[in-house]
Amino acid sequence: MIAFNEDRLNAFVGQILGDLGGAASVPLVRIGSSLGFYRILHEKSPMTPSALAEASGCHERYISEWLCAQAASNYLTYDSKAGTFSLSPEQAMIFAVEESPVYLLGAFDMMAAMVDNQKKVESAFRTGRGVAWGDQAGCLFCAVASFFRPGYLNNLVPSWLPTLNGVVEKLQRGAKVADVGCGHGISTVLMAEAFPNSTFIGYDFHEDSIREATAHARTHGVENARFEVGLAKDFSARDLDLVTCFDCLHDMGDPRGAAAHIRKSLKADGTWMIVEPMAQDSAEGNFNPVGRLFYSASTMICVPTSLAQEEGTALGAQAGEKRLKDVIRSGGFDTVRLATSTPFNMVLEASA
Repeated sequence: MIAFNEDRLNAFVGQILGDLGGAASVPLVRIGSSLGFYRILHEKSPMTPSALAEASGCHERYISEWLCAQAASNYLTYDSKAGTFSLSPEQAMIFAVEESPVYLLGAFDMMAAMVDNQKKVESAFRTGRGVAWGDQAGCLFCAVASFFRPGYLNNLVPSWLPTLNGVVEKLQRGAKVADVGCGHGISTVLMAEAFPNSTFIGYDFHEDSIREATAHARTHGVENARFEVGLAKDFSARDLDLVTCFDCLHDMGDPRGAAAHIRKSLKADGTWMIVEPMAQDSAEGNFNPVGRLFYSASTMICVPTSLAQEEGTALGAQAGEKRLKDVIRSGGFDTVRLATSTPFNMVLEASA
């Protein structure tokens, strides 16, 4: 029997029980989203199990158990006297209000995709090879797009672009922009809607994402943006005023090659905007709730994606400001600065 401190052990067991409760909540939250429970509760709280069952067209016995699990997780609020459940305004911002900056249902979809992807990544641990973006389990790229959307929606145009030197003015007059690693085109469409005098082209190496991005732009009636399949280090656009990379530089197989190509694609006075996950330069500086999520996602998604590509640099989602700046400068950028940051992202500006 090993010697141990009982108080520390009990505290650790408590932490693990909390972690297991969170993990067990992933399928329940996704069910609540898929069946519209959060939306209904947001519109009609407080509700009894029978009222939610009637409103959703689902079976009351399942509804009752789901509601209790959600209340036990503090995801819903329970009134024991009335026997009703409700979404508080704060809970609704997480689960029901898609325009909220902290709408996190996409994160639960990412967790489910990571679990589904375990076998492929586990095999890659042994071989050192990667798992390509399009080969990962489930619609991982759909979950990633959903996860990042609230941050882009609430920060990109009102907060991030204005921190770049002279960029907003160029966009208002009419600029030529490439959004590299655009995914489903959420960032591209947001910029195109905000700056109708400018033209935007989104590039991504994943064909399915480009199809989704094209459909997304069409749905929003955006005519000044188009999308093409292309790598970060060989896309065709030239004489660009602005290049953007949102949460993708660390996923690239050859980020230094991408930096060099992006520099060549820009005008002499052009700007490269790089949005990356927030991270400190030291590993221990990221041992916090955000770093915990990002290191886990990096292990299951980002590193395998990079290692599946030609160079396989595998910067990881917690590369840190210093390492990212080194990569960016290697492409021929003389000036690289931290323009702004949030708890989830850092925004870097690079120019010649």
